[in-house]
Amino acid sequence: MAKDDVIESGAGGGEFAAKDYTDPPPAPLVDAAELSSWSLYRAAIAEFIATLLFLYITVATVIGYSHQNAADACAGVGILGIAWAFGGMIFVLVYCTAGISGGHINPAVTFGLFLARKVSLVRAVLYMVAQCLGAMCGVGLVKAFQSAYFVRYGGGANELQAGYSKGTGLAAEIIGTFVLVYTVFSATDPKRNARDSHVPVLAPLPIGFAVFMVHLATIPITGTGINPARSLGAAVIYNQSKAWDDQWIFWVGPMVGAAIAAFYHQYILRAGAIKALGSFRSNA
Repeated sequence: MAKDDVIESGAGGGEFAAKDYTDPPPAPLVDAAELSSWSLYRAAIAEFIATLLFLYITVATVIGYSHQNAADACAGVGILGIAWAFGGMIFVLVYCTAGISGGHINPAVTFGLFLARKVSLVRAVLYMVAQCLGAMCGVGLVKAFQSAYFVRYGGGANELQAGYSKGTGLAAEIIGTFVLVYTVFSATDPKRNARDSHVPVLAPLPIGFAVFMVHLATIPITGTGINPARSLGAAVIYNQSKAWDDQWIFWVGPMVGAAIAAFYHQYILRAGAIKALGSFRSNA
């Protein structure tokens, strides 16, 4: 395990305390014991409900805006309001579920944390299944409550917008997801939490704000996926060919972006590769 000294500074800027910090051990790749633990299933239920609520509120906002905008181009919340709906819901739901499941609400986030050995394979797979099912149920509720407008206004499905190539859409999803997952790693860094006691409380804020900012940038390109469960849930309930034709973009892009963010944070910013090499040399 890698070990670092964490120095805390007082109000005057002087160093007043130092404490030894040890990186938490990596999660096991496969932990069969987890399958008999209620906490695993409780966390999966939390992910299911959180993703359901996330998709219900956000897709309902998209459909409502499209309906209002069709009657009056100046009516509705606009792209800014849609971005706030996505970012605000992530802020709320991460705050509510972080202590139970970690507040992933996104298979790309789960995948990135799995690559960084923050969660086991068992937990990662169960979370992803729960997130996708929750997304389908959330969009299903929107269709049930707004059946007159759901199909007419695109079902909130992610599709590559006219005028953009598939390569551009893929790049937008990779970069957008990188921003999100990089923010997740930075906001939940245990070393940072050990140094600054207020960081765990504030973590949902930068994560939600990252989602907000990415939506502002990529709604005109792909409608903003950066969350495979969100894209799959809308595609399943909407069930139109265009949404399915572009679906691969909203899985490959976020997973690649998450992998790059995990590598960048763990092996460059946290110098994981150098620490591992130093540990190997010291043991040799």
